[in-house]
Amino acid sequence: MSRILIVEDEELIRAELRRLLLRAGYEVAEAESVLAVERDHDLRRVDLVITDLRLPGPPGTELITRASPVPVIVMTSYATVKSAVAAMQQGAADYLAKPFDPDELLLVIARVLDQARLRRQVAALRADVERAFPVTGMIGSSAAMREVAARIAKVAPTDATVLVRGESGTGKELVARAIHAGGPRRDGPFVAVNCASIPDGLIESELFGHERGAFTGAATAAVGLVEAAAGGTLFLDEIGELPLPAQARLLRFLQESEVRRVGATRSRHVDVRVVAATHRELARMVADKTFREDLYYRLRVVEIVLPPLRERGDDVQELAHQLLLRTAARLGHSGLAFTAESEAAISAHHWPGNVRELDNAIERAAILCDTGWITPELLALDAPGASLPGAAALPASDSLEDYFRQFVRDHEQTLSETELARRLGISRKALWERRQRLGMPRAPRKP
Repeated sequence: MSRILIVEDEELIRAELRRLLLRAGYEVAEAESVLAVERDHDLRRVDLVITDLRLPGPPGTELITRASPVPVIVMTSYATVKSAVAAMQQGAADYLAKPFDPDELLLVIARVLDQARLRRQVAALRADVERAFPVTGMIGSSAAMREVAARIAKVAPTDATVLVRGESGTGKELVARAIHAGGPRRDGPFVAVNCASIPDGLIESELFGHERGAFTGAATAAVGLVEAAAGGTLFLDEIGELPLPAQARLLRFLQESEVRRVGATRSRHVDVRVVAATHRELARMVADKTFREDLYYRLRVVEIVLPPLRERGDDVQELAHQLLLRTAARLGHSGLAFTAESEAAISAHHWPGNVRELDNAIERAAILCDTGWITPELLALDAPGASLPGAAALPASDSLEDYFRQFVRDHEQTLSETELARRLGISRKALWERRQRLGMPRAPRKP
């Protein structure tokens, strides 16, 4: 139940307002002046202030700044355009002239309270996002990460299209959010789209929207994700998975800033910044005719390459400790720490799944930990020197797919699929899907 503070020096008006608000289901507090509010009330414990403009002592508009972020509705018997404009410029939520209709007042109160509730929800959601994606504090002091941070700082204030490349799990979405948060569109929407997760037959409708009746099942018109990002940033993750027809439409949008919904005859102008990301080699895909060359160069205005975790040196230890602190706080566990053996195992591990794999390993260990010490067993990592033959011999320059191919070929005769998936830091389903994509069905066991 919302609590409303009435600040009015005329007792009769104050009593009428109290009765009206009580009948409407609100809790009511009262004061006759700004000084009485300061003396008798805690503005942090009310949801709305309704104040007269002319009061004994300071005017009611003084409460606008003193009550912030609590909204304030100003009312007066001496309504003029000038006084109304002045009150709104100072930050009043609304302005009412006496005498006012009771129903009108209740409608204004409901609207102002709804707006305040939405602002609190947005602030809470933004805080959740910032905790999950701490864009202002990307962890890592290696030379490669310093270069990434410097490039983000240069490109974020511009409107340039950005292509982020890096292996799976290196933090490409985190970079996209950092670009969004550091630019002029930070107060606009950030819409993330995983191009690989949308079926080919629906991707154009999902991205660009559709009109009613455009296809079977289109009972109503729908806004596409490009339009939903208007005024903000559209993050196209796994852009290399986009089919060629959708690539053509995306190229037109990037060139003209216009979208045409499926089934529509007219285009719509949409102001959106695009950040794309991929773990694939788009230049190789261009040579293979599976990705449009013109789209590749349109996306690659500025390119940011994220290094894999295995190439970031001591960053892995810094990341591990920060992730452990964050995970422990989220799970309500205190006093968790790595053993020396765990730290050594973390440094020695190849981390094919990069930061995502490290985060998942730490979360699993924190959930299973009973003693406060995170051991290599809880992390499901081998101690240094106990890793599988051949794993550490791979050069750091190998891509994740090259590593995957060699590791699977070297060990599929001795390890089960479950063991292979665990060693690679992925699920059995992901292992099976990657085998299918790379044309590597499991070889029969040798007798």
